[in-house]
Amino acid sequence: MKILSQILDHKIVAILRGMPPKEIMRIAGALYDGGIRILEITLNSEDALSLIEQLSHTFKYRLLIGAGTVLNTSDAANAIDAGAAFLISPSLDIGVIKITKDAGLVSIPGAYTATEILTAHNNGADIVKVFPAPDAAYIKNILAPLSHIRVMPTGGVDAGNIKAFAVAGAVAFGIGGALVNSKTIVDENYFSALKDRAEKLITALNG
Repeated sequence: MKILSQILDHKIVAILRGMPPKEIMRIAGALYDGGIRILEITLNSEDALSLIEQLSHTFKYRLLIGAGTVLNTSDAANAIDAGAAFLISPSLDIGVIKITKDAGLVSIPGAYTATEILTAHNNGADIVKVFPAPDAAYIKNILAPLSHIRVMPTGGVDAGNIKAFAVAGAVAFGIGGALVNSKTIVDENYFSALKDRAEKLITALNG
């Protein structure tokens, strides 16, 4: 699947939660300039569905746009209609996995324990979002018996530890506040700093 291949190739999913809608295009542009190729717009953000639609159109063939914080099948259906290429959840809902897969999209449900992670995988998840991900050692321990499952640690991943998570076996990484912080004032300096953070994150991963 092309969408899944793109995620596995580029690995870093930038999470945009609660960012000012009027600045989203410039934020996406700065992330793109910094080397990011995958964006997640969380559904609990203002105008999330319209932003997914706009970004998918504006950055077509350049950025892969998906929906995050997909909590139920209604959320999933709305995100699919808006043009999301992948759906990410903080929790495990088998109905959400099914509707996502039926639409031919990539399913990334959230799970934490070995039982939840295996259940997600057995029900069709392409990648399992391990959330929260306490540290790389936890990922290594989880993957010892579950090495056939692709996992994406999210929550607490940054430039200082992303390489350790990769070495532990993670195939992708959800990055929120360490990259796009909704509590920071968005001004001209913000965009250049965002580009720099993106570049440092990619360098840390590939170094």
